[in-house]
Amino acid sequence: MTQILDKRQSGHQDSAPGARRPARRTFRLPRRANYAAGAGALVWLVIVVVPLYVLVASTLQDRQSYLDNGPLSLPTDPNLDAYQTVLEGDFPRYLLNTLIVTAACAAIAITLAVTISYSVVRTRSRLSQRVFQLFLLGLAIPAQAVIIPVYLIITELQLYDTLLAIILPTAAFSLPVGVLILVGTMRDIDEELYESMALDGASQTRILLQLVVPVSRAGISTVGVFSALSAWNGFLFPLILTQSPETRVLTLGLYDFVGEFRIDIPALLAAVVLSIVPIFTAYLFARRQLINGLMGVGGR
Repeated sequence: MTQILDKRQSGHQDSAPGARRPARRTFRLPRRANYAAGAGALVWLVIVVVPLYVLVASTLQDRQSYLDNGPLSLPTDPNLDAYQTVLEGDFPRYLLNTLIVTAACAAIAITLAVTISYSVVRTRSRLSQRVFQLFLLGLAIPAQAVIIPVYLIITELQLYDTLLAIILPTAAFSLPVGVLILVGTMRDIDEELYESMALDGASQTRILLQLVVPVSRAGISTVGVFSALSAWNGFLFPLILTQSPETRVLTLGLYDFVGEFRIDIPALLAAVVLSIVPIFTAYLFARRQLINGLMGVGGR
C-alpha cells in the first residue's frame, strides 16, 4: 500500500507545474534521393547547354577549322574574326533599324493599350464591351491571313519600303494581347480608389496618369516586353513591306547572311549571337514584371 501511494505521489509531483518532463524524441524519415528527377534535370541541362555551346564555340573558330573539326569540337585557336566580319558589313545598320522599330512598336502599343483598356474598364456602355470583344477577336486572326490587305493599305498610304510600314502593322497586331492584359490588370484596382479621386475633383486624365498607370506598371511592362519581342522577331512584315537595304532589319539581315556566308558558318552564327544579346538583356531585366503582368490576365 505504501509503495502504491509513493508511486502516486511521485506521479503527482511529475505532473505538477514546473516539473521537468522527459523530452520527446522526434523521428525524421530520411530523405530519399529522387534519381528520376535528377536524370530528367540532367537531360534537360544537356538539351539547353549543347546548342548554346555549339552556337558560341562555332563563332570562335575560323571557317576551315569549323569544317575540319565539326561543330562540337573545342576551338583550338579562338579568335573573333567572325564577329569582325559581321560588324564590318551592314549588320550595324540592320541593328539600328531593328532598335527603332522595336522602340516605336512598344511605345505605340503601350499608349494605345492603356487608353483603350481604361475606356473599356471605366465605361460601362455596351459599345465599350463590343470594342473589347472586337480586340479579343483579333487574337484569332493571324498576320498571314491579312497580309494582302495590309500591303494594299501601306501602298495606298505611300509608306512602302519605310520603317513605318513595319511599325504600324506590328504594333496593331500587338494590341489585342496588350488590351487583354491591361483590362484584367485595371479591373483589379479597387473601385473606392476611383471614387475617392473623382470626389476630389480629379479629371479622367489625372485619374489615368496618377492612379491607373502607377498601379498597372506590371501589366504595362508586360505589354511593352511582348510588343518588343514581336517587333524584334518579326519577319513577315519586313519581308513583304520593305525592299531596299536601307530599311532592312535583323531578321532579313540574317536571312541575307545565309546567302552571303553560305560557307562561312562561323560568321553567320556570330550574327545570330549579336542579334540575340540586346533582346535577351532586356528580357533579363523585365522578366519579373512580365510574369507579374501575365498573372493578372485572369482577373475578374
